Parts: sequence; C-alpha cells; structure tokens
Amino acid sequence: MDSLKQVDREVWQAIQDELERQQFHLELIASENYCTPAVLEVQGSVLTNKYAEGYPNKRYYSGCDNVDVVERLAMERAKRLFGAEHANVQPHSGSQANMAVYFAALTPEHRVLGMDITHGGHLTHGFKKNFSGQIYEAATYGVDRETKLLDYEAIMEKARTFQPDLIIAGASAYSRAIDFAKFREIADDVGALLMVDMAHIAGLIAGKQHPDPVPYADFVTSTTHKTLGGPRGGFILCKAKYAAKIDQKVFPGMQGGPLMHIIAAKAVGFKEALTDGFRERQRQTVANARALAQELMNRGYDVITGGTDNHLFLLDLTNKDISGRDAQGCLSEVGIYVNKNLIPFDERGAFETSGIRVGSAAATTRGMKEQEMVTIGGWIDRVLSAPWDDELKKSVKKEVTDFCASFPVYENGTISAPLLEGLPTEKS
Repeated sequence: MDSLKQVDREVWQAIQDELERQQFHLELIASENYCTPAVLEVQGSVLTNKYAEGYPNKRYYSGCDNVDVVERLAMERAKRLFGAEHANVQPHSGSQANMAVYFAALTPEHRVLGMDITHGGHLTHGFKKNFSGQIYEAATYGVDRETKLLDYEAIMEKARTFQPDLIIAGASAYSRAIDFAKFREIADDVGALLMVDMAHIAGLIAGKQHPDPVPYADFVTSTTHKTLGGPRGGFILCKAKYAAKIDQKVFPGMQGGPLMHIIAAKAVGFKEALTDGFRERQRQTVANARALAQELMNRGYDVITGGTDNHLFLLDLTNKDISGRDAQGCLSEVGIYVNKNLIPFDERGAFETSGIRVGSAAATTRGMKEQEMVTIGGWIDRVLSAPWDDELKKSVKKEVTDFCASFPVYENGTISAPLLEGLPTEKS
C-alpha cells in the first residue's frame, strides 16, 4: 500500500493497525470471517471505476462488456452452488436483499411474521424500529421457554392467528438446525410466501452441513461474508417465476449502480465455495463450535439449547454474575472478540444483555481445530471467572498473542496456508 501511505498516512496507519489486530487477536464474532487474497485483490481492482446500472446485456451505460462477464459468472456460480433457479447478486448487503424481497412480495398493507429479535432473529425480520416493522404489519414468533428451541406447533398457531402474507425463517443467533420443510408446511397452511434468510449459515448450506432451504422457499436471501467467507455484500435466490420482479425491485426499485468490484469478488468467493477444501472447512467449523461449546459446558457454563448444530452458540452468563456487556469488554482486553447478545427471555436490556454470542468460522479459517477450541475455552473461563483481575488478564493476553502467531491470517502479503487448502488454482 505504498501509494496509500504517500497520499494518506492516517488511513494507511489505521489499516496497518487493523491488520495487526486481526493477526494477533482471536475473532469469535459469529458474523465475521477472513477472505482470501483473490477476494481482497478484486475488491481493489479497476472494476471499482465502472458504472453498470442495469443487468448483463441490458445496461444503461456503454462499456459494460467486461463487467457483464463478471456478473454472469457470479450469477451462474451462485445458482450452481445452491441449486437455485435464479440469482440476483447486486444487493449491497443482506438487509438490502431482504428489503428487495419485501418490495417484490408485499405492499404496505401486508403482514409479515418473523423471528423475534430477542430470541435470535434479525432487525429486518419485523423489528419495530426497522423498515420491516415500520412499513408492514409485523408479528414475531420465538423459541420455547424451557428448551429454547423453535416450537413449530406454536409457530403454526401464531401463523393461523395472525394470517401473514410472508413468513421469514432464519436467524442471527439460533444454534440449532432449522426445519425448512416445516416452515413450508406452515406457509402453505395459511397461504403465505416463504422467505429464508440464510445469511449466517450460507457457507454451512453450501458445504452440506445444514439443511437446504432452496427447495422449500420462494425466496432465499444471504450475505456473502460470514460462513461463506467472501466479500461484504448480499444476494438473492428465488424461483424463476419471481426472477423478473426481484430484479426490478433491486434495480431500479431500490439501488442504482451495482458495485462491480464487489460482484466480481462475490464471483470469486462462489468459485472458492464450490471446492472440496471449502466443504471440509465447513465441516470443521461445526465441529469446532461444538467442541468450544462443550468445553465451556464442562466448565460450568450454560450454553443455550445445550449445544449447537452450526457455527455459533449463545452463552447464558446469568449464573456467572457478569453481564454480556462486561464479558465482551473483559474478553476484548485479552484479545478475544465476542459480542454481547440477548438470550431468549432476557431480563436485561439490549445494551447490557445476559449473554454473549460465540462463533467458530473465523478461527476455523485460520486452521484451528478441536484441540485449539479447548484452549480457547480455558481462556474464556479464566477471564470470566476473574473479570476484574488485571494481572490475570495481562497474562492471558500474552498467551493469546503468542497462540495467534502460530495461526497467521496473512503472511508476507499473502494468505496463510490453511486458507488456501483445496481452493481453485489455474489448472482447476
């Protein structure tokens, strides 16, 4: 980044500091991951310069032949990866992908039923301060008070009472496999459309580690980072009969010019996700999440639902006499990053919380496995058992730093070996 260093040393320095943070800290935030050099490179390419309003072969600007190639590759690879009939790769984020589906499927008088944000849902699933809860009449479903699992019979009853026009399945903080066939049954029972937001679990679905929503849903939305490990962005999959309407609502209905450098990065990320190496990483991601959850349970922690089927879990800290906010802060002091998170039926507010959310995707991408999860679980326990002991935190921080040095993210300008294993090469 010599040019940047000369032009704007302040931004250059911030990037160097962030690189060091990523190298020597443990990332356990469930929505974060690392992308490969190929994905990083294409985001900084000359495609950044090109305006391309419209779609391949239907642009409003000239000079789009090359970016048409890129977008078609991204669309075809997304369809191949998930077995979908249609893909739109232009949404700038998962939230915008969700918005496009709402605009295509609903009008403001329609009703939406989604997962309660306090039980693991997302802002765009009907939260009252989000567009989804302001434009549409929204109701929510949640988990069972005792098991903390989705209660499909209760969801059916809620749907029959509320009579939604669109049902949203998917979550940001739910650790168990979702039964999409059951959601299809519920939607059909009340005559609703079904949208699945798979943003968190898209990589696991692509890697055959989680049930597939595509055969059951009218619309599937996602991000391209998180478990997919690509660039930050969104995309939509849908049945062919909805393709024209989805495309129209993305552009010109919601966005102007697409970000062609990001779409190119999505194409690269989808190609990487089609490999055996990627699928193995997804298997290891689930194994690591389970190992870390089990280690913490062995140490007396309450993991919501008693384990996980995916890349994340919620830790209920009620019996540890520490809030999620304080736990997040203390762990960050030693270089371990998690996020404070409401647990179902939380008696604390959203800014304090009784829990933290823990994820394994980024650590797995660095090459860590079950034995490393046991070590990490030990550090978490040591810190949360004595959260105000500065000398202990100083000791743990050194151990974390030394540990991370053995699992480098980027070495000498390139990616570390675990991130490259099984990825496509020129010959493939």
